[in-house]
Amino acid sequence: MPSHNSYRRLASLALGAALICSALPAGAKTKPDNLVPAGDPVDCVQIVNIRNSDVRDDRTIDFVMNGGKVYRNTLPNSCPSLGFEKRFTYATSLSQLCSVDIITVLQGGGPGLMRGASCGLGQFQPMQKTAK
Repeated sequence: MPSHNSYRRLASLALGAALICSALPAGAKTKPDNLVPAGDPVDCVQIVNIRNSDVRDDRTIDFVMNGGKVYRNTLPNSCPSLGFEKRFTYATSLSQLCSVDIITVLQGGGPGLMRGASCGLGQFQPMQKTAK
């Protein structure tokens, strides 16, 4: 009979497996960049609060949160094809997406999606809209 810890580990693995499938859709069009930094960067954001993502280029992803707050993640290195494909997935066993996590570009072409380059995230910079 499995121990309590086995059930806890199985639940944690199930959560991680569910999050592997969390491909965040990018916006159909990249909006003009009228955002400026607003405060100190943070290491993590809560996954349940991410409404969508906007891949701006091979190094920049804007995470739009419930309530409209935006966190910009500037990857430490360029991530090949991220800006072209504008879609990615990630896997984590936590309820947060953090600067130590890895994203994987999802590539189209042919039946289904293929895994592309895997790249590390940077810190999440809170952003705010500038006055027009």
